[in-house]
Amino acid sequence: MKSIFKSDKIFGMEMDEKIRLENMKIRYLRLVVDLSIAEIYQSKISLLEALRIMKRARNVAMNLFPDSESTFDLVYAPRFRRAILERFRLN
Repeated sequence: MKSIFKSDKIFGMEMDEKIRLENMKIRYLRLVVDLSIAEIYQSKISLLEALRIMKRARNVAMNLFPDSESTFDLVYAPRFRRAILERFRLN
């Protein structure tokens, strides 16, 4: 990303680093969620353990992105709910 101010090279590099870090955190969270959902589907675990896995993934999200609980609820919680409902046949 280029700097907004042509003479301010440091600002542009700082923004590049912030974007890179943000992207890295997003990829890490996506991996955590994907592996957590796979564990729910594939492991012989109880419903309580599945809910704990979901809670741990939520905690990871909150540590990476403070104040983003509503985003987790909109983006990832439905995937967890679907996995838990299907895995434990709770329809």
